[in-house]
Amino acid sequence: MTENKHPDNQVKSKKRVSDHGEVFTNQREVNAMLDLVKHETERIDSRFLEPACGNGNFLAEVLRRKLHVVDQRYGKSQIEWERYAVIAVSSIYGVDILEDNAQECRERLFEIFDERYTALFKDKCKEESRRSIKFLLGRNVLWGDALDFTNPVTKRPIVFSEWSAVNGSMLKRRDYMFKFLVEKTHQLSLFNDEGNAAAIDEPVKDFPLIHFLKLGEDE
Repeated sequence: MTENKHPDNQVKSKKRVSDHGEVFTNQREVNAMLDLVKHETERIDSRFLEPACGNGNFLAEVLRRKLHVVDQRYGKSQIEWERYAVIAVSSIYGVDILEDNAQECRERLFEIFDERYTALFKDKCKEESRRSIKFLLGRNVLWGDALDFTNPVTKRPIVFSEWSAVNGSMLKRRDYMFKFLVEKTHQLSLFNDEGNAAAIDEPVKDFPLIHFLKLGEDE
């Protein structure tokens, strides 16, 4: 299900509706649906996957709710706010078959983070923090077909990263093929409640621990 950033416009064009069945969801319906799992939307590290994310209104609302909790708990400490904002973003995943939607979604989620970050800490904001958020969104919101688990053009498999907080400021990254995640769980769910890849024996790639402000430093 997809949703336009302009809630009154439920279609971008008739051609997109015809070609891709793209009809955006009303903002009121988005909130009503998320309210059914309100406790999860307010848990900073709960993982959400939208397999047809459009330009991201479901994910945007999830992020707003998570960051509201981060504000309440950690707003007086910049380093703690930054760390938990990274955890909030790292737990949000999206796929869309249209490349422009995936790009818009990444940009939209970053803007939500950056507006909140700038409002709280103004000239004390760190570019390292912004870079880490952009890196996470680049790994977590992907252009792909959630039905055949590949990129629509290259046909390469969709690979998602699992991010786990370790020892406070460190993150552990493991990459898994989206197809196997779905096949093993028989549902569009990334990880189990313990935060581990569901029924997956081995990741595609396992990365060394990295500080949450160092993400994307070498890329």
